[in-house]
Amino acid sequence: MDYRIVSIGALSRHEHWSEKEALRTPHATTTLVRSGDAVIIVDPGLPPQVITARLKERSGLDPSAVTAVFLTNFRPAHRWGLQAFPKAAWYISEMEREAIGTGLVEQFQRASSDEQREALQEEIALLKRFKAAPDRIAPQVDLFPLPGFTPGTCGLLLSLANSTTLVAGDAIPTIEHLERGTLLPGGYDADQSRESFLEAIEIADIIIPGHDNITLNPSRRTL
Repeated sequence: MDYRIVSIGALSRHEHWSEKEALRTPHATTTLVRSGDAVIIVDPGLPPQVITARLKERSGLDPSAVTAVFLTNFRPAHRWGLQAFPKAAWYISEMEREAIGTGLVEQFQRASSDEQREALQEEIALLKRFKAAPDRIAPQVDLFPLPGFTPGTCGLLLSLANSTTLVAGDAIPTIEHLERGTLLPGGYDADQSRESFLEAIEIADIIIPGHDNITLNPSRRTL
C-alpha cells in the first residue's frame, strides 16, 4: 500500500490567520491511495479538469485508472472533481449517506420554489450515486469514523508496517488546528467533533488534514 497527496486544500477563511471573512474558494486536500488492485481518490476537491491535471502530475495516472472515490464528508468542497471519475465506484460512510439523505428530503419537502426543488433533486440524485463504504475499502485501508463536523464525517486509516496514517477530513482541517487543538467552526456537533479530534491524534502517527498538507502528529515527532 502507498499513498500521496495529489492536491493540497485550503479553507475559505482561516481563523488562525486572523481572517474575518471568506477570501478564497474552499477545496479539500485530495489524496491518492493504492493498495492491491484498488486505486482510490479521497476528496477530489478541485474541478474535474484541474484534478485530472494534478493527478497526472503527481502520479502519472489518468482518471480512468481510479477504481474508487471516497468522500470524508458530502460537503461541496470535498467533491468538486467527482465527474472526473465517472467509471469509479463512489463511496461515503453509511452514517453520512443516511443523515445527509434525510436532511435533503426534509429540505425538499419544505422548498418554496421550483428552483430550490430542482437544486435539491440534483443533490439527492448525486447522493444516490454513492454506496455506503465497507469497513475495509482495500487491504490496509480501513474506515475510521470521525463524526462531528458533519453527522457522518469519516476518515481512512492507512496501516503501514511501522506507522499509521489518518486521512482525517474536516475532523482535523489544518496543521494550525492540529497544533492548537481547535475545531473547524460551523460543525454539526461540537462535542462529537472534540471526541473525534482526540481519537485521531491518539491513533495516527501521520495526519492528512482536510484542507492542508500532510504532517506528523505533534505527539509523535520523535519518529
